[in-house]
Amino acid sequence: MKALGKHVIAEFYDCDHESINNHELVETIMLEACEVSGATVIKPSFHKFNPHGVSGCVVISESHFTIHTWPEYGYAAVDVFTCGDVIDNQAALNYMREKFGAKNVSVVEMNRGVLNLGVGVELHHKPVNA
Repeated sequence: MKALGKHVIAEFYDCDHESINNHELVETIMLEACEVSGATVIKPSFHKFNPHGVSGCVVISESHFTIHTWPEYGYAAVDVFTCGDVIDNQAALNYMREKFGAKNVSVVEMNRGVLNLGVGVELHHKPVNA
């Protein structure tokens, strides 16, 4: 069985409240995490909520990175969904953990698009510059 992609669901606890409530900083850290992972950024979109919280998505040619923050609880929910085997999800998660000051992280990883294609059949992913 082969998978089209990996979906990492990460929960960052006990984050620095100010960091995860700063729209510009959250966007910068997410874009840098994409770069650290080796992903190709297509377009970011982020929103600051009132009185607190930031949500955002970075569309990458390999799929997406998303975040939703609850600064009042020091919590951030992060998804990293990537296709192919060239993206270093762990490097991205380590970078975000450090930058958001998370003291505890819980991670679940699952394969997406699990296909029974038979022996010798290769998956064809979008080229990096798609």
